[in-house]
Amino acid sequence: MLNNYQSSGYPLWSNGPTPGGFYNFTGGQQTHKLPSELVTEGPYGTKRNTSSITTGSSVLGIRFDEGVMIAADTLVSYGSLARYQDIHRVFKINNNIILGGSGDFADIQSIKRNIDQKMIEDQYYDDQITMKPKELSSWLTRVLYGRRSRMNPLYIDVVVGGVDKQGVPFLGNVDLRGRAYEDYVVATGFARHLALPLVRERKPADRDFTAQEASDLIRKCMEVLYYRDTRNMSKYTVGVCTTSNCLVEGPYNVNENWTFAANIKGY
Repeated sequence: MLNNYQSSGYPLWSNGPTPGGFYNFTGGQQTHKLPSELVTEGPYGTKRNTSSITTGSSVLGIRFDEGVMIAADTLVSYGSLARYQDIHRVFKINNNIILGGSGDFADIQSIKRNIDQKMIEDQYYDDQITMKPKELSSWLTRVLYGRRSRMNPLYIDVVVGGVDKQGVPFLGNVDLRGRAYEDYVVATGFARHLALPLVRERKPADRDFTAQEASDLIRKCMEVLYYRDTRNMSKYTVGVCTTSNCLVEGPYNVNENWTFAANIKGY
């Protein structure tokens, strides 16, 4: 049957798409292209990254009764090479917001520049209105979903935290596809598997964490991540945001103890 169709003189795949191209539906001869401002032509055509290059690992955020804490180690890896060992991935955005980023560090820098520019634009209005953490999280979902829809995503996974004007803490996560959620504990990378259970099993049933409890959990979780995640290191920074202050502290060092290594056999 296929041979009969080909011998009749009709092309087998008339007006079909080229690999990676747009469909031209029957009856239309127009070739669809992306707007020129979305395409960067190189000597061999358009080329975009399809994977992360220099990457930061886990970010952990915990909400407590007076604010939020976000922690991340200071290592940015080049593949499996521990290349940059003093890079801060937790940032103060304004007096209400802190942000932690994992994934491709160049993309983290890119979105951080865009956020800083937005903060400057907001200041131009001089209307005494500042961005709140929930607003920034919502804005990030639109930006990241827009990039994903143009097949040119930012390879990042961010944790947004802070307090609003009424002093209510907010903690949320936005990934590279624009998906978002909020909770009393959020994490990216291996911390989703290693740190979230540690925090959830210690959550009091009838109240939020206190600041001291959240700080102790951050310290314990960063220690576990250092031991168990090969892309983590012993130094980390912690962003703390409350109604009275918003700052990034550190770097701190985990309490290393390798005496148990003598009992490990078979490697």
